[in-house]
Amino acid sequence: MMVTSMSNTSLKTPHLSPAHLGLPKISMIGNKTFLIEAPGELDLPAQRRIWALTRALKDRPEVLELIPGMTNLLIVLRRTPEDAGRLQDELLDIWQRTSELDLLGKTLEVPTTYGGEHAIDLAAICDYSGLPDREVVRLHFEQTYTVFAVGSAPGFGYLGGLDPRIFMPRKKVPSLRMLKGMVTIGGMQSGISVLTGPNGWNSLGFTEITMFDATAEQPAVLSPGDRVRFLPERIEL
Repeated sequence: MMVTSMSNTSLKTPHLSPAHLGLPKISMIGNKTFLIEAPGELDLPAQRRIWALTRALKDRPEVLELIPGMTNLLIVLRRTPEDAGRLQDELLDIWQRTSELDLLGKTLEVPTTYGGEHAIDLAAICDYSGLPDREVVRLHFEQTYTVFAVGSAPGFGYLGGLDPRIFMPRKKVPSLRMLKGMVTIGGMQSGISVLTGPNGWNSLGFTEITMFDATAEQPAVLSPGDRVRFLPERIEL
C-alpha cells in the first residue's frame, strides 16, 4: 500500500469502464444469447475486430448462430451455458487475442440522382451542417464507403465512411413513406433504402438499383466488406 505524507489527501483509483480498457461490453440477452459491443467509435477498425471475432467463433460447437452488426456481434448459443460468467471471461480473452480482419469484397458503383423530388431531407442536412447543397452532395459522392453490416431490412447495408462534416442525426419522427432507392444519411452512416415505408434516415438522392431481390440466387446485393461508390449521374439543385 502506498503511503503519502499529505494526510488530508485521499488517493482513489478511478473506475475504468471496459471501453476505457479497450475491452468490449458484453450483455446477456435471455438465457442463450450474448451481445458483444466493440469499444470506441463506430469506425472501420472496430468493425474489423467484430469480423475477426466472428471468424474466431464460427466453428465452435456451442454456437448456433452469429449475427454481426454495426460494431457489435450477437452470439446465439445452442443451450443455456452452465457458467455465464466464465463464458464472458472466455469471450474477452478471445477478443484480446484477435486482431483486425479486413474483408475485401466487391466494389459496387451506384448511379445516383442528387437533389430533386426524392431528396426530401437535403435542406435539413444543409441546415445542420451549415454547408451549401452542392458541397453536401460533393462530400457525399467523393467518399468510398465500406459495408459494415447487412440487416434491419432485407439487404440493407450499413455504409461506413461518411465525411464527418455531413453527419446528420436520424429523425426523431420518421418519414412515413420513404421510397425504395432513396440514398440516405443516418448519423455517421450512409445507406440505400431497400423497402418503401417508414424510415428515420435522411434522404439526399435516389438510385434505380434494386438492393434486394428475393427471387435471385443471391437476394442481397451487398455483403459485409463490400465497397460502395455513389456516382452523381444527375444533380438537380
